Amino acid sequence: MAKKKNKKDPHLAREAKKYDSPVASREFIMQTLQDLGAPTTKEDLAEIFKISSADEAEGLRRRLRAMERDGQLMRTRKNAYALISQMNLIAGRVIGHRDGYGFCVPDDGGSDLFLSEYQMRRVFTDDRVLVSASSDSKRRKREGRIVEVLERNTKELVGKFLIEDKVAFVCADDKTISQDILILPDGIGKAEHGQFVIVNIVQQPSVRHQAIGEVVNVLGDYLTPGMEVDLALRSYNLPFKWPDDVLASAKSVATTVKAKEIKGRLDLRELPFCTIDGADARDFDDAVFCAKTDIGWCLYVAIADVSYYVQPNSPLDKEALKRGNSVYFPSKVIPMLPESLSNEMCSLKPRVDRLTMVCKMDIDSDGKLVRYSFHNSVIHSHERFTYTEVATMLESKDSSHPLSKNIVEFYSLYEKLLLQRKLRGAIEFETTETRMVFDDDGKIEKIVPVVRNDAHKMIEEAMLLANVCAAQFALQAKHPCLYRSHESPNDDKIAILRDFMNSFGLKLSGGDEPSPQDFCDLLQHISGRPDATLLQTVLLRSLSQAVYSTDNAGHFGLSFDGYTHFTSPIRRYPDLLVHRAIKQIILKNADGNKSADEDNSEVLYKMQQFAEHCSMTERRADRASRSASDWLKCFFMQDKVGQVFDGYIVDVTSFGIFVELRDIYVQGLVHITALENDYYLHDQTKHMLVGQHGGLKYRLGDDIKIQVARVDLDNRKIDFSLV
Repeated sequence: MAKKKNKKDPHLAREAKKYDSPVASREFIMQTLQDLGAPTTKEDLAEIFKISSADEAEGLRRRLRAMERDGQLMRTRKNAYALISQMNLIAGRVIGHRDGYGFCVPDDGGSDLFLSEYQMRRVFTDDRVLVSASSDSKRRKREGRIVEVLERNTKELVGKFLIEDKVAFVCADDKTISQDILILPDGIGKAEHGQFVIVNIVQQPSVRHQAIGEVVNVLGDYLTPGMEVDLALRSYNLPFKWPDDVLASAKSVATTVKAKEIKGRLDLRELPFCTIDGADARDFDDAVFCAKTDIGWCLYVAIADVSYYVQPNSPLDKEALKRGNSVYFPSKVIPMLPESLSNEMCSLKPRVDRLTMVCKMDIDSDGKLVRYSFHNSVIHSHERFTYTEVATMLESKDSSHPLSKNIVEFYSLYEKLLLQRKLRGAIEFETTETRMVFDDDGKIEKIVPVVRNDAHKMIEEAMLLANVCAAQFALQAKHPCLYRSHESPNDDKIAILRDFMNSFGLKLSGGDEPSPQDFCDLLQHISGRPDATLLQTVLLRSLSQAVYSTDNAGHFGLSFDGYTHFTSPIRRYPDLLVHRAIKQIILKNADGNKSADEDNSEVLYKMQQFAEHCSMTERRADRASRSASDWLKCFFMQDKVGQVFDGYIVDVTSFGIFVELRDIYVQGLVHITALENDYYLHDQTKHMLVGQHGGLKYRLGDDIKIQVARVDLDNRKIDFSLV
């Protein structure tokens, strides 16, 4: 192959900061291959890049392998590297379905590609693959054929160990993995039929061969306490074991604030801050102080200065990033930070000094924000209140507590903030949150609704306002930051919503771009109607999902132009990143913007990666928590097979209706074959099933009486039949 003249790598300076022996940048390698116009071997590239030392050669080898793994390059059968973009191939992540087929989610954000059951035989969920795309006229969607598996991401899984016809295998607890794992006789260990086990994958699946594993740990059976959490942790690959260096780092943190640590901070220890949390809370990451002023109120929101203790790239930081957030199961919490840190020096406990980041806000008599400022500070919380205590204090007008005056002023401010919330058009849905009450064996005794009182709402409004200030602070400084973006619904969702509402004589105003206020107006018209549950549910489903992003798209649901997460750095990594950004801005402002800092483009690139990762860990935590909840609910319903309950339809699909039981808060499926004897058509726009001959309708929100027909603990499914 003719060698083209070697150009200078435009990113050489950046690479030199990272490595002692700079490696050709990814951009330069891709541009070189583009210029060459043909696949090129590693040896030819080394010659083009004038690589002479063994260290440089090893660096190039690792860079090429990493680009291959990330779907930028492909190694051909002639051992040459080719650009994926030139081969009409698509790199993406696999998501399996319990019915055997799956999808490839492209890295570039394009539409998903359907993967047939045959294609899925060689991969697991979360594997990364290269696929060629073809159009499927019957499905009217793209179908993918796996060309190469780039990365295997399932090295271990949890499932149920079974023996049938003398053949041992494990059925994965993660139902997106539909293929069973074969266990050879020497890999069974002490596992017994029906037990849950952890399996190490010793041979990955292929088109011709089943995956093979070996049992490395036996978890127990259904009756083992905490089994639902163990299964969820391992099925969703949640980090839950603390590495030794992380524990050592947390343990090395002093248990009291030293005088030298206070130097240079705004000293607010004389102000009577207090924390207001749930009765069972053990970490207190926010404290508030509110006082009346000439223009209205001054509100301080102090947040634990986690960024002081968790430095970038430290063991604590790497583990926190890996976890992304704390995960809340019904009976257990998997924290983002070790409890020796989150429950001590990063907890704003009463009557001790604590380092904080404080947002000071001046608010006028109408509840409008006048000005704000951020400070590295130190506080001394004067009291730890519970929500119930504060609500009782306000209801009884008890003024005996030394901080009662501040609480009353805080409540007066809250009333004005609530008014501003309504004026700006923040969307509010009437939903019921529930809490599981457990017996001594760790199983559900009952499920009860959670009642939010005014104390909950006071804290919520204070935190919302601090989050808005944090977003404005970063935007004004033009400093890279992580925003909590909630975009307006897309055109298709708006059109579907309008069609549905029109059929009920209702109208969503606002033209092509309805505002949050337009949604609020519609909710106001819906309120009090007999079909309010149906209409509100459909409206809620039209909204987008909030994500983390480096681009500030505002928050449509809350009706904020700019919004981020600042108030929970103990349990959310994005909040920790926002704290670091604010500290950088404070530092720059202090020395006239002359302080040395990383190039903004490099910081932005890292932030984009953090945004994608944290959005993923948030979704992962939600799925794991839901899985554990579903397992517990199935266990709870096992002894109720045959019993009759009142419920209402919470979802309508082409294969049946999902029903939630009133006062029990458990959902199950009435399969379409269990409905009245007829052929049913699914009207997706009107959210109903309609019998073709009898005309019987099953619609979202309808009341219905059911009987519990079957409980499948393995698949976390409850089947109902009609009464």
